[in-house]
Amino acid sequence: MIFNNSEEKIMPIGGQAVIEGVMMRSPERIATAVRRANGSVEIKIQEYTSFIQRYKWLNIPIIRGAITLIEVMILGIKHLNYSADAAMKDAEEADMKKDAKKDKKEKPGGMSTFSAIITVTLALTIGLALFFAFPLFITTQLFNIEKNAFAFNLVAGIIRIILFLSYIYLISFLKDVKRLFRYHGAEHKTIYAFESGENLSVESTRTYTTLHPRCGTSFLVMVMLVSLIFFSILDSMIIIWYGNITLFIRLITHLPLVTLVGGLSYEAIKASARNAGHPLVKILIAPGLALQRITTQEPDDSMLEVAIIALKAARGEEYSYLLKHEAAAEPLAETA
Repeated sequence: MIFNNSEEKIMPIGGQAVIEGVMMRSPERIATAVRRANGSVEIKIQEYTSFIQRYKWLNIPIIRGAITLIEVMILGIKHLNYSADAAMKDAEEADMKKDAKKDKKEKPGGMSTFSAIITVTLALTIGLALFFAFPLFITTQLFNIEKNAFAFNLVAGIIRIILFLSYIYLISFLKDVKRLFRYHGAEHKTIYAFESGENLSVESTRTYTTLHPRCGTSFLVMVMLVSLIFFSILDSMIIIWYGNITLFIRLITHLPLVTLVGGLSYEAIKASARNAGHPLVKILIAPGLALQRITTQEPDDSMLEVAIIALKAARGEEYSYLLKHEAAAEPLAETA
């Protein structure tokens, strides 16, 4: 996933990989292109105005980041579900051809905004429990360093990183995740080519790297770094005020402020994008880029075609001439 920001030329396009496809976002619209089993490309296009664009008074540093993150997650879940519906239809058609499920009813597609919000809420709850609350619990139980704010958050941060890296590494062996990571690479290559002013084609896009500093993977690494600093300062203040700090106090103060940490991290990612050539910035973004060597993989030409179609559609450009594999029996599906 790459974040975008309509107010800065440096971030005109964002996107994410979906099942057998890519979703791209511009300040005006969102386009998701999916490669179907028969070789055709199905694309969904919708007009899009971000929450921050609609309510300019919310365009405040840190706050805008927190809002954007929630909005991006909701959009991401909805478009991931759209691609999953397409994959399900392909699987059902394959089953019917094998006479395995002749009476299979077609599954209704799409996901409401309410359903996406519920899904994101559940995902956030599980994520917070595993990657934020659990490291605090383990650190409290195994180490007697509760009153040393920096040491405590450093150890908790290391545990958090180990859990996160283990999770990413383990899922990278799954067949479907490997293909998702290849489409992730196609998304990055295409955005890099676009940002470099290339006339987008498979040939011109292929030469770019899959590692992008504004990727969601890099963002998560930035969150871990910012949380270490932020919560060390917060814990130090609590210890000064009350003379003590417990696991319960850490949970009720840390968890509600995770959104704030996300907003700070968002601003840090934006600042690093504006100063990408600075030596200090290169050091800070290096861990995120290193992790992308797992979460992005080299795509094939058909994946690059899908990413290019999605980007052009999101920009409102002509893309039909790119549909080289469109099947006559199954025309392009486009929805507003």
